[in-house]
Amino acid sequence: MYQKEFERYLQFERRYSKHTLTAYLHEVSLFLTFLEHENLAFEQVTHRDMRHYFALMTEAKKSATTVNRSISALRTYFKYLQREGVMKGNPIQIKALKTPKKLPVVVEKEKLVQLLDHLEGEVNDFESRRDKLVMELLFGTGIRLAELLQIQDRDIDYYNKNILIFGKRSKERLVPINATLIKELQLYLQAKSLNINNTKSSFLIVTKEGKPAYAKLIYRIVHKYLSMVSLQQKRSPHILRHTFATALLDNGADLNAIKELLGHAGLAATQVYTHNSVERLKSIYKQAHPKA
Repeated sequence: MYQKEFERYLQFERRYSKHTLTAYLHEVSLFLTFLEHENLAFEQVTHRDMRHYFALMTEAKKSATTVNRSISALRTYFKYLQREGVMKGNPIQIKALKTPKKLPVVVEKEKLVQLLDHLEGEVNDFESRRDKLVMELLFGTGIRLAELLQIQDRDIDYYNKNILIFGKRSKERLVPINATLIKELQLYLQAKSLNINNTKSSFLIVTKEGKPAYAKLIYRIVHKYLSMVSLQQKRSPHILRHTFATALLDNGADLNAIKELLGHAGLAATQVYTHNSVERLKSIYKQAHPKA
């Protein structure tokens, strides 16, 4: 019901990212299936029905994060239907579930730096040059996977040493790049022009056929190289974002500056990295202090 209209609302008015858009539409679709199964009329849904729905999710061993995503998606959906005059009230009268705080998973920055230095000796074709650039960009800028895929050649400003990044909800920000990264970009673009003929893609990161890169390709690249320096289970592109932020904080960067670099809407999302630094200090204390 009103799914197409809701999708356009999220995409063009709320300017949600593709990931959030897909997740919200999925939650709405699941809920509409539930209504059909329970033979419930949409306009007559009450807060009791909603509590029953979320209780079923909990009984099905859905995580608190999954339940909270459903709550958020359906709350937004009902607000939209209220605005359109389809519903008189919002039947969701439930607070988000408490979720355990998890520290961001990071890779030891020293190992990562050594890996990137080692990769230079392994570059022998376009794909290896591209893969190295992917690792350098994610660790050197802290950008998200979706943001990496959106970078176009024209977004790179070599004179002012920054890249224009299009973040969540189409918010723009400038991310600085260092001399090493500039060199990597120039070497990659040279390889790109020599090895890929007549590419019509304006995107920076492309496949060997010259088509825009896709999420699974970046995941494979990152997983491959992180496996060389880390035994931890998580080896996703976001690990490099966490490592970037933690490295800056460890070296004395201001929390507000890190917030701007990461493109966080509020400081609360950035403060999670302070816990990683506290844990690191505790570890150093235990190792170094004679009475620890």
